[in-house]
Amino acid sequence: MLLHQGIGLDRFNEISRGRAMHALYECCSNVTWAATLADARPYANRDALVSKADVELLALSQRDIDRAFEAVVHERVSKHNLTELARVTRTRIGGMLGPVEGYPDY
Repeated sequence: MLLHQGIGLDRFNEISRGRAMHALYECCSNVTWAATLADARPYANRDALVSKADVELLALSQRDIDRAFEAVVHERVSKHNLTELARVTRTRIGGMLGPVEGYPDY
C-alpha cells in the first residue's frame, strides 16, 4: 500500500521536495529517478508527469531496473523489461495522484 494516495497533482506540485521524492520513490523505488522528477516540478498536467517518468526510466541502469522490479514484487508483471516497469510505475503514479476529477468535497 502506498502512503501517498490521492494527493492530487496540485498538491504534489506544492509539497516539499523531500515529500515529493518520498511519494515518487513509492512508485519506482529509485532515489535518483524520484529526485529528478521532484526537481522538474511543477507539472502542467498528469501527462507531463507520466511522460517525464517514462523518459527518466530509460536513464536507469539495468541494476536500478532490477532493484525496481524487486520493489514491485506484489505487482503482476508479465516480463522483466522497461515496458512493464513503466506500466507499473504509471499505475502507481495514478494511485498517488488519485482520480483525474479529484475527490468530492464532503
